[in-house]
Amino acid sequence: MSRPLLALSLCFSTLALPFPLATVPVQDRPAFPREIVDWVPATVTPVFMGAGGDAWDRKIRERGWVLYDPDDRLFHLWYTGYNDDRSPNKFLGHATSRDGRDWSRDPANPLVTDSWVEDVCVLKAEGTYWMFAEGKDDIAHLLTSPDGKRWTERGPLDIRKVDGSPIRPGPRGTPTVWVEGPTWYLFYERGDLGVWLATSRDRRVWTNVSDEPVLPMGPDTYDSQAVAVNQVLKRDGVYYALYHANSKRPWADWTTCVARSRDLLHWEKYAGNPIIANNRSSGVLVDGPSGTFLFTMHPEVCVFRNP
Repeated sequence: MSRPLLALSLCFSTLALPFPLATVPVQDRPAFPREIVDWVPATVTPVFMGAGGDAWDRKIRERGWVLYDPDDRLFHLWYTGYNDDRSPNKFLGHATSRDGRDWSRDPANPLVTDSWVEDVCVLKAEGTYWMFAEGKDDIAHLLTSPDGKRWTERGPLDIRKVDGSPIRPGPRGTPTVWVEGPTWYLFYERGDLGVWLATSRDRRVWTNVSDEPVLPMGPDTYDSQAVAVNQVLKRDGVYYALYHANSKRPWADWTTCVARSRDLLHWEKYAGNPIIANNRSSGVLVDGPSGTFLFTMHPEVCVFRNP
């Protein structure tokens, strides 16, 4: 295995295995390496989808989250399930897999029934699982767990402007957190109309780095109507963010795209975006024992590999 990636995702996890790196000098590496932007389907059909029928998770939606745990040698998937005929709420589900392709639902599902949980981001830090998720009306909130199965609701995130005053009311969704040193970085969108960045050291109050989006829509057509960051990778001092995008309103045909940054504040979009089209979005990169996979989560879970 080549040199490891500093962190697997925008949601840093101690469960993640190192991302394989080529031994190419930094100055000789492309701005957007092929292992970040070049993907082909690993299977011809989705690997996980709604259970159908009258199940609580008849359908799934939004961003799920996959981590590989080398201790139990399992891929873990947290996902959002729903059945509008049974409840208007969105519930948290969990599934596991040996190979990232064949999945088994957790018999304890749904794991959370007393709060709305969707568009999840999971990390493990300080011996605790931290889940940042959307709640009802796209309000970001936090849950914690000792084992990734028993979750406790911790309430909505308190996000402030640069001057310390509360951000205006309204959605603050697709919460995605990167941890570096003592600082936690929160990326969030407002109606998918741009991505903002806030930081915290206590995980209670999050303060904007800028009151303007750090990742705006456009100027190209593919992301002219919607953007939301899902994950970031850090390599040789460079961050690579996976984000989903749309060129239409009403929204249709979501895509998966990539941008890069050296400071998490200023982002350059990949000229070859989108890297995955055909309504496959909310991508998460995961390194497992047989290689690196890109999972897209919406509207089903599909898996991609490097050619």
